[in-house]
Amino acid sequence: MTQSVSTKSQNNLSLSMPVQFLKGVGPAKAKAFAQLGVETVGDLLEYFPRDWVFAPDAVKINQMREGQSATVIGLVESVDYTGHRRVPTFEAEITDDTGMCRVIWFHGGFLRNQLKVGQVIMVSGKVSLYKHQMQMTNPKFMIVDEESADPAEYFGGGVYPASAKLSSRQIKRIIRPVLDGLEKIVSEFYGRNFLRETNLVGRKDAFIWIHQPPDEERLAQAKRRLKYDEFFLMQLGLVLRRFRRKHFSAAVPMVCNERIDSRIRKRFPFLLTQDQNAVIAEIAADMSGSEPMNRLLQGDVGSGKTVVALYAALLAVANKTQAVIMAPTEILAGQHFISIERYLRNSKVKRVLITGGLTGKKRSQLLKQIATGQIDIVVGTVALLQEDIEFKKLGLVVVDEQHKFGVRQRDPRAFLPAASTRVESRGGRRKQERGRKDTAVHCLVMTATPIPRTLAMTAFGDLDVSVINRSPPGRGSVITRWVEPGNRQKAFEFIRERLAAKRQAYFVYPRITSTEQSWGLLRGTPHNGVTEDSDIKAATDEWRYLSREVFPEFTVGLLHGRMASAKKQQIMSEFRRGKINVLVSTVVVEVGVDVPNATIMVIEGADRFGLAQLHQLRGRIGRGEAKSYCFLFAQTDSETAKSRLEIMTRSNDGFEIAECDLRLRGPGELFSTRQHGLPDLKIANIIDDYELLAMARRHAFEMVSADPILTKAEHKNIRQALIAKFGDSLGLADVA
Repeated sequence: MTQSVSTKSQNNLSLSMPVQFLKGVGPAKAKAFAQLGVETVGDLLEYFPRDWVFAPDAVKINQMREGQSATVIGLVESVDYTGHRRVPTFEAEITDDTGMCRVIWFHGGFLRNQLKVGQVIMVSGKVSLYKHQMQMTNPKFMIVDEESADPAEYFGGGVYPASAKLSSRQIKRIIRPVLDGLEKIVSEFYGRNFLRETNLVGRKDAFIWIHQPPDEERLAQAKRRLKYDEFFLMQLGLVLRRFRRKHFSAAVPMVCNERIDSRIRKRFPFLLTQDQNAVIAEIAADMSGSEPMNRLLQGDVGSGKTVVALYAALLAVANKTQAVIMAPTEILAGQHFISIERYLRNSKVKRVLITGGLTGKKRSQLLKQIATGQIDIVVGTVALLQEDIEFKKLGLVVVDEQHKFGVRQRDPRAFLPAASTRVESRGGRRKQERGRKDTAVHCLVMTATPIPRTLAMTAFGDLDVSVINRSPPGRGSVITRWVEPGNRQKAFEFIRERLAAKRQAYFVYPRITSTEQSWGLLRGTPHNGVTEDSDIKAATDEWRYLSREVFPEFTVGLLHGRMASAKKQQIMSEFRRGKINVLVSTVVVEVGVDVPNATIMVIEGADRFGLAQLHQLRGRIGRGEAKSYCFLFAQTDSETAKSRLEIMTRSNDGFEIAECDLRLRGPGELFSTRQHGLPDLKIANIIDDYELLAMARRHAFEMVSADPILTKAEHKNIRQALIAKFGDSLGLADVA
């Protein structure tokens, strides 16, 4: 019999009710559900099936037709197990008031203790004819209580992602009675006219049909509605956050006249590109008002984003405010600081580098200078977010490689004293004072990892977007080759020629150390009993081999993330000055490292890297005028890995590569919504459902334009769902 929610639970049923209190769950199953990410009734409703089965309607035995799929219900008249045959079989004969049907299960010994004469069973499968008698072979079956049982209840409906402690059938049994109480707990978001215009079914029907679809057409309608709701709530949250920043926050307006523009441009010993000028114009326009700039700058590797960031920082300094440039690693932060030092040599602009390695008296002195306004530009890592760092008058925050930070780490409010952004109400609840705006700063976030339009609309849907498509002139071309083991010696000889011509090379490995002795494996031959496929090559092991056996006449350096900060800076400095010819490294050099004389990039185990990371690593070369070469060392049987390697050899366009990566790996691997403060998408897919995403975004803008803080009565249900979905992760509690 179908389980039901207990009377007490039925009366108290709500989306927030813990699943533990549903009949048939209890503490043990609640823990099993929690491991699946299901803790409340709302979570259970959104635990969607991974597949759906549509069972044929039950027919009488005399209505069965050869070659068709059918479901019949009958009385078990006889059973017989034949175990001595080559293929043991279990056979049953079932009857109804119209005839008899033979049912056979090969290797069916497990049924001896299940099926008995006198039981009523339902079987569903393909019909065949054997000796003029209707027969089913290996059908699905279920013991039922009565001959009027509904096949859809047993064989149809959703197939759920299960676990060792929770089968799909158990999950289905627990969900089914909850669907009977949806009238009380699921509220409609939209009016009838909107549903009709957008061809969306009701929200309650959508939940019922997604779990118990009567047919494929209504399943498709349910999917479309629930996908739209996911997109709409996400986009509405982003649009509201965008509105809040623009209308509830005030930043310092920045003047950018001809004199300031000319003084800044004189710092660069070259003309800016058309794309750089266009982006700078957008940034200057954003910073000219009191509405805080929130702009995402996308630019392929080597496109000149650092120059644009420095222009924005100098514009802030020219307006008597301070600027912060934050990078995810000490190496990248150091690289930015070196570039800034080069451009600002003999300038009155005061700048400083702050990383986690800066401690003691020197750090205290620098913090005091920052707090008193003596420092104009501060470059650093997440160490800049420590509570003891205060700014006298912060005007701009630049966050580079923003995808490596969480949403809170890249929030410019993190740099401001807490007291300057909020006031407390008597009950301790944070609220916005009437007529008062939050203190804010202008924010520019940058990435050298091109973001496909679908991701830009989701992760960064609250930001304005600028793109630098073209690299500065004078950059050499980059040729990429996939090198399999048999051709590695040729690659080494070519690299030796380039090194002899005073060029430099990177060798990048997927890991720092290995558990086995693996150096020597680059030759593709066994070494100390270790074969090519026995382990992943590691930087420390291969550094020994390269320095001793392959390039003994050159200086080979080693760089990885476990080194002390001072040591890493020393190695990079020596490589930059040409004292190190070959730099063996891990992906610590993935972003920001700029050595124009380095024209060779070797990526070992390239099949183990994603497209975006391969493209980032390749971006470390081709930064000077000379032609550069990227060698992808890989041997793989994976078709997906082969596709990635072939794309890399075919294209240098970061945006094309990003789109290919998105298709190959899907949004789940490339983009963690939780990192950005967004709820995970449980049914919608930003690639397959792009048109729904675009429609939801358009409707979200329309709603916020008409009702900026969702106070209208018709938006009550949406407001409640939005807060339940986002909590305070996007800072929306005070708006909605």
